[in-house]
Amino acid sequence: MRRAAIVLVAALTAACGSSSTPSSSSSSAAPTTATLSTGPAVPPVPGIEAEAVRLRTDEALGGQVQTRVTDTGDAPFTVTSVALDSPGFAPLPPRAETASYQPGQVIDLPTPFGAAVCDTAAQPAAALLTVLRPDGTTEQVRVPLSADVLDLIHEQTCAAEAVLAVADIEVGDLHDDGKGSTGTLTLTRQSGSQAVTVTRLGRSVVLAPTVADLPLRLASGAGSASSAISFTPATCDAHALAETKKPYVFVLGVTLDDGDEVALDLPLDQGDKDALAAMVQRVCG
Repeated sequence: MRRAAIVLVAALTAACGSSSTPSSSSSSAAPTTATLSTGPAVPPVPGIEAEAVRLRTDEALGGQVQTRVTDTGDAPFTVTSVALDSPGFAPLPPRAETASYQPGQVIDLPTPFGAAVCDTAAQPAAALLTVLRPDGTTEQVRVPLSADVLDLIHEQTCAAEAVLAVADIEVGDLHDDGKGSTGTLTLTRQSGSQAVTVTRLGRSVVLAPTVADLPLRLASGAGSASSAISFTPATCDAHALAETKKPYVFVLGVTLDDGDEVALDLPLDQGDKDALAAMVQRVCG
């Protein structure tokens, strides 16, 4: 079993948006955007514009966005590396690229982002680009990055980290039960005294999970709470089983006291995923 991971809800896809560096957030309540510190505005770079977007493939992979670069000038150039420069995310090394732009051309560059820094806003952000000019010269440029999707990623991530600072969420003892797979969903207090409630559990394309005692509530001051959790195939359609990109992603809705619902991934390690895959093959085979 493992600690619950953070999920960025499907709303990010409509916005068409791993580092080991820890987040600076350790409180039980994520700061609001209005209270976060920010940096100075990023000056424009003539001939280049950039926007952060998140595509379905980015959502499936996790930990990256696309830097959508546009050549707004009258000369071509080539981008040979890209990195995100955002005060709200830990920096990562540049990602090598070979993307050649003509005037007016737009190309998306996959760009990893680091762990959220929860006491600092995600914007103003920049795209750090290594640019090769037609005369052979190379320069490092810091292009202003339109990045509303980063704000959303940052907000969702830090809200989830605030929940996990209060309670760990684990799935254990997952095993076949004849009709599907059954295990135990456990909330274990890490800090504070806030009540933690699992309000809902979503399905994937191919699997339907059920929590026996929903809502599952870790009462104020209590040390732990648990419930049986089961999984059965949601479909045995061969096309759906073969094409789904996230068969084992199940979104938990969780609240602290009477606060807003926060979305988290149901924690499943590779052994759990292998067990679920074998169960689907057995039931659907």
